[in-house]
This record gives sequence, structure tokens and C-alpha cells, in this order.
Amino acid sequence: MFHLIKPRGKTFFGTMTEQQIRFFASAPNSCSYLDKRESVSLFADPEMPMTPALYGHLISHGFRRSGEYVYRPYCPECEACIPARIVASDFKPNKTQRRVWRKNLDIEVTSVGKHVSEEQFELYQRYIQSRHAGGGMDDPALSRYKNFIISRWCKTDSFEFRLNGQLVAVAVTDVVADGLSAFYTYFDPDMPERSLGVYGVLWQIEETLRQGKSWLYLGYWIKECIKMSYKAKYRPMQIYRDYQWFDLSDTMIESSRQL
Repeated sequence: MFHLIKPRGKTFFGTMTEQQIRFFASAPNSCSYLDKRESVSLFADPEMPMTPALYGHLISHGFRRSGEYVYRPYCPECEACIPARIVASDFKPNKTQRRVWRKNLDIEVTSVGKHVSEEQFELYQRYIQSRHAGGGMDDPALSRYKNFIISRWCKTDSFEFRLNGQLVAVAVTDVVADGLSAFYTYFDPDMPERSLGVYGVLWQIEETLRQGKSWLYLGYWIKECIKMSYKAKYRPMQIYRDYQWFDLSDTMIESSRQL
């Protein structure tokens, strides 16, 4: 259930006006990330034709997509979900990340575009059951998976990671004008020694540079949620607050009051 809403504060669009696009707020739901909290999402009008250019502009203002829907958190009493992006050209891997990179140099990565296969879906099911059981995504159907991953208007690449021919990870990545957006990455949960989630992010940073783009958009950094707080380990990282991007500092990580 959605209702039409005017976003509070400044417009999200710079030179674009709020009259050119409508927003709808969802009804409150239990938060998937933080206990005892409710979440509300702000959606761009799903009946308005979306374009790659508009989607890229929305991403630069903290939005994400789920299938055809473009959204961002809009919780009235909580601002824990903070848009984050990596400055690809300035990224400096730490000791652990360098070790993960070296450990996975034997993995071959291939783009399959928007192709969706049973093999991908089986890996996705195993990953969800292992990492996100009970989160509402742990009983998926292939059709639901396709609807989640793919949109008609977005340029998306699914990168398959294979070890000796075996599919061990998939990084679904959206391409926008100024960067890549790490839409969703999943991997073999039975290979913890490989740290495939870390490797997936590192590889997408390299792919961002290879394509001559500036940013790898990582979705939302949530300091209080262990499943989302890991993003602060990729530095330098920028966060979106008060309609601007700022470098994430150690002080900000240590003190949620400054966020």
C-alpha cells in the first residue's frame, strides 16, 4: 500500500523539479535490519517511465532499485540507513583485503549480461538459506528471483565467478553514467575460506576503474547492523547526508551521534 507524498526538506533533483516526478511512501513495516524498529520506503512513481539517466541521477541522491522499483529509506524516526559509495580511483585495500584478492586470483569472471540461469538461481537459494534465513527472501521462486534482479530499463551485468568451471559467486551490477552500482552479490556459503563476498566488492571496484568510472555505489551502510556495517572497511568511502556526499571519517564510524 502506497500513498503520495512530498519529500521533506530539499528536492532530490537539483535542476529537476518535484513536479516532474511523484513519490510514494510505503506503509510502515518491521525493519529488516534493526530490531524493534519500523521502516518506510520512498518510491519513485512506478508508473512514470524510468530511464538510465534518471536512474543514475537518483542513485547519486541515495536511491536504489529492487526490480523495477526505485526507492530509498524514508523512516520518520530513524536515519540509520546511509547511502555509501567507494571512490574507486582512491581505494586502498587493507591487509586483509589484499590477502583475499591474492587468494582468489584463480577465479575466472565472465559477464553474462541480464541472462538468468537455473545454475545462478540454485546458488542464490543456497546463499539465502545460509545467510538470510527468515528474512522474507528464503523461499524464492525463479520468477521472483528474475523480478528482483532484472529491470527492463536498466543496463545490468551479471558477472559469474567460476573456480575450475564451478559457479561460486554472482555479482549483479548496474551501470550508470558515473559509476557502477553493486546491486546484489551472492556466493557459495560453503567456501568461507575464500571470503567471496569481500572478493566480489574488490572485483567490482576494479571493474569500475576498468570502465573508466568514478564510483562504486554500495547501497546503504548501517553502522548498527553487522550485515551492513562491513562496508566501512572499504576506504576511502563517501556517505550521503543532508543532500551532499562526505568522506566517511573514523570519528563518524565511532560516533553515531555525528551521523
